[in-house]
Amino acid sequence: MKRIIAIVLLLNFTACAELQQVVNQLPQQTGGVLTNTDIAAGLRQALDLGIDKQVSKLTAENGFYNNELVKILLPEELQKVDKALRDIGLGNLADEGLKAINRAAEDAVGEATPIFINAVKGITFNDAKSILLGNNDAATQYLTNKTQTELYGKFNPVIKNSFSKVGADKIWENLINKYNAIPFTSNVNPDLTDYVTNEALQGVYKMIAVEEQEIRTKVGSRTTDLLQRVFALQD
Repeated sequence: MKRIIAIVLLLNFTACAELQQVVNQLPQQTGGVLTNTDIAAGLRQALDLGIDKQVSKLTAENGFYNNELVKILLPEELQKVDKALRDIGLGNLADEGLKAINRAAEDAVGEATPIFINAVKGITFNDAKSILLGNNDAATQYLTNKTQTELYGKFNPVIKNSFSKVGADKIWENLINKYNAIPFTSNVNPDLTDYVTNEALQGVYKMIAVEEQEIRTKVGSRTTDLLQRVFALQD
């Protein structure tokens, strides 16, 4: 009854300013209409969860190598190297080379978190609703657009240094020399740094997208009240 009376009283006001003033003074229901601030905060929370839960896995030993979603395989040019080495009984050496490039990616991903955190903080009110009502990877795409250039600049030197640290440079020098010594093969001398950098980036974004899709499609993955309220809008 009190709410009906309040609505009737509101309809008697003709000035927008007066109407807004009265609306602002009405008690708000728990779980009421979400503001842009709430929506932006919910999206930040979802991305933070993806970074914390999924990206951190990639920095662990074999975080790339044992994850079929993001495992870095050889570029096309080196697939013939891998096959040729296995054909002559050097499969263990080929496996070692594959692990080495995945190790380098693991090292690089440690550089990503602070850059992601800054990008997540930058989600604006105007971004919020379009991301929320977008595709299942809309937040990940936003993050990709905001961070890809900076992350490449961070990842590339780390991967280059990591190749030396984990011995990937020597492993691949040995692999390629053995391959080039096989009769009737064409010599190869690829630079793996750029390739692994881009593959590592794609792996990072793929894992964030996995978590985003979980939150969007599975109510049980919305582990906070804010996530539940915000993503209920797109259900």
